[in-house]
Amino acid sequence: MRVMDVRRWVPRTDVVLAVPAVVAAVRRVGRRRVKQVVAVVQQRVREGVVPPAALVAEVLAALPDTATTLRPVLNATGVLLHTNLGRASLSAAAVEALGVAAGATDVEFDLVTGGRGRRGTGALAALAEAVPAAGGVAVVNNGAAALVLAATALAAGREIVLARGEMVEIGDGFRIPELLESTGARLCEVGTTNRVAREDYTAAIGPQTGFVLKVHPSNFRITGFTSSVPVRQLSGLGVPVVADIGSGLLAPHPTLPEEPDAATTLAHGADLVTASGDKLLGGPQAGLLLGCEQLVTRLCRHPLARALRVDKLTLAALEATLRGPATPTAQALATNPSALQRRARAIAGALAARGVDATAVASRATVGGGGAPGVTLDSAAVSLPERYAALLRAGNPPVLGRVHAHRCLLDLRAVDAEQDTALRDAVLACPS
Repeated sequence: MRVMDVRRWVPRTDVVLAVPAVVAAVRRVGRRRVKQVVAVVQQRVREGVVPPAALVAEVLAALPDTATTLRPVLNATGVLLHTNLGRASLSAAAVEALGVAAGATDVEFDLVTGGRGRRGTGALAALAEAVPAAGGVAVVNNGAAALVLAATALAAGREIVLARGEMVEIGDGFRIPELLESTGARLCEVGTTNRVAREDYTAAIGPQTGFVLKVHPSNFRITGFTSSVPVRQLSGLGVPVVADIGSGLLAPHPTLPEEPDAATTLAHGADLVTASGDKLLGGPQAGLLLGCEQLVTRLCRHPLARALRVDKLTLAALEATLRGPATPTAQALATNPSALQRRARAIAGALAARGVDATAVASRATVGGGGAPGVTLDSAAVSLPERYAALLRAGNPPVLGRVHAHRCLLDLRAVDAEQDTALRDAVLACPS
């Protein structure tokens, strides 16, 4: 009996690539990626694992939704600004602005004169309007870069006076002292781990002092027998005072009364404030510089500023964040706990009706992302058996909760109400 060569039944690559659905996939993720997947599925057809008629369906199922390997996730951890999840979620206005800036745009062009314009005029104007006390403003690519630029321009080869208790590690092994020393500045440590006085700063200041640095301990708290010197008491020491407030709060926030903000810090006498854009401000990753116009101009004219400048996408998203509606971060901070409880009960009830061991429980959320250490926020969560933690991470979309007392808690503080249905469906899609 003659045996038919199975390879004769394998659809040719050009035939598969001509299928309309595959053509659309090529436009979405690129021809090379599609051809790679087609080759893999063709081999599975040769091996008899996949029927020839199912090849196109298998190819489409194996292709990613986008050309990036990044995947959107539902943040049900109860940490509003989760560093490992990219910190702040952008507002719809900021996302729309990214689309506007994706093509050719007047980021550094004056449409009236036809000549070169100041880069990021709109974003800088929006930042200045948000913090009127700042005589000058600038934006670099992250908070650490803002501090590095200040240290390089103001203190390279000189000393930075800094309290020992503020020599923090900012995550992933990076430490403020090492960051500052990499600029060529020397550190003059004052005080002890838990206590520092104004006299310590006064005694340390001399001809080699570039500036006094005040660092907000944004990811830890020291309690007990402690003392620190506020900015208002440092401003009269005869040298510039640079304050790294970290979390990017531009004005006082009623929910976070102890968190330093740019407006108040400048009003208390800081010459320069540095902060991050992707934390409590709720915008894209960026380093904000606000303060004395002369100092900010000096920093902007330093050669290092060119290496740290932000791209048009960041400028667009930052301006939209500053001018647009409330960000997801602001909305999460302002959420009424009773509304969270109602949502949790509704989701848990729908799941329980489908046989899932789900209950609504009270929860405590945190700001995270190097902001408001020690502050917890009233919240509500859907409580599931512990095994759901791994199952939900493997879902589509992945859902990240947290495990507490052998239960998987899906905290709703950082979950938009419009995502409740997706959250419920993700749980129902888990194998029982």
